Amino acid sequence: MSKLVLITGAGTGIGRSISENLAGQGFSLILCGRNIDNLEKTKTKLKNPENHSTHACDIRKIRDVQSALQKNNIKSLYGLVANAGIGGENTYGEKDRWREVIETNLTGTYQTIQECLPYLKKDDAPFKKVVILSSILARLGVPGYSAYCSSKAGLLGLTRALAAEHSGNKILINALCPGWVNTDMAQEGIDGFADALKVTKEQAYQEAMKQVPLGKMSEPEEIAQFISYLFSEQQTSLTGQTIDINNGALMP
Repeated sequence: MSKLVLITGAGTGIGRSISENLAGQGFSLILCGRNIDNLEKTKTKLKNPENHSTHACDIRKIRDVQSALQKNNIKSLYGLVANAGIGGENTYGEKDRWREVIETNLTGTYQTIQECLPYLKKDDAPFKKVVILSSILARLGVPGYSAYCSSKAGLLGLTRALAAEHSGNKILINALCPGWVNTDMAQEGIDGFADALKVTKEQAYQEAMKQVPLGKMSEPEEIAQFISYLFSEQQTSLTGQTIDINNGALMP
């Protein structure tokens, strides 16, 4: 069985933690992201770094994804973690970021999965695995985040459709919806919240956590550990599912 996994957005945050965890489990990794320096930093942190490769890749560009796969001369893939994405607000008008966010988070993820599917189908594992990183904002509306909320909600529909389409190939496709996770993106969000409220960052953090029953952010390692289970050979029953990890911030 192949132990090869492609991870997008592997240079920082959740993607880096996922990479460290899966490498520790013995997987060989293709690390993709837009910043090659960040990817190389991730690689240095991995067990047996010589077993992993890095590729600068903008998932909006199909050719970038194809290149990351072809340069490795791989025959098959055991799994894909579609983690790459961008955040932030958007406002309708001349400088609207709608297209940038949708093309990255939704279209880019769709293209990445489609390019990986032929390799997943060829793998001899009884079940192959795809995990898509969505967000709690796929389920909630937030003023000023119409593009981000829409892109992340779209990923849930994509998960269900592809899981149904490729069940016959024994490719299990699931989505995770993390809430607040202690990453650079989250810290930037707290900074923006503090600016809007004209309070300190600590005060903004405490205010944000009032909406979270457990009163805390998750750590990236927690998300990585859950993905490790989804990628285990023992996991053969979950597909087409949306799994919420949010410290109780949303209880659907």
